Amino acid sequence: MHYNQSCAAKGNNYGSNPRHRGMLIRSMQRASVNIYKTDSSYEMLVFAPGRIKEHFHLDVKGSTLTVSYLPPEGFPRPDWILREYSRGGFERTFDLDETVDVTNITAKYVDGVLQVSLPLVPGKEAAKRDIVIN
Repeated sequence: MHYNQSCAAKGNNYGSNPRHRGMLIRSMQRASVNIYKTDSSYEMLVFAPGRIKEHFHLDVKGSTLTVSYLPPEGFPRPDWILREYSRGGFERTFDLDETVDVTNITAKYVDGVLQVSLPLVPGKEAAKRDIVIN
């Protein structure tokens, strides 16, 4: 599994839906993500407190997992005095390898953390490749 940095780093390619794109660019937020591996899965923790569970979207297209959030229409925008955190929209993409069983990915939103479980295909190991440093 590999994080595809192109979407988040460029800041100009957020979302394929034009309606969503404006919401995502305006907030310029990225939810923090931690990923760890167990014997049977990759576990992804997307830190996104204050969001509404029904507005998250997970999509697998080919070998790319996209995790996104779009705030509801009419979401209140206070006149901030200090703002260090945003509950705005975001999109993160991750490249999945052949060891992930994409048909059995599950997710739940608990205590401000979207927990995504990416089960491994039993007996599949990711190809290991040594890279020579010049």
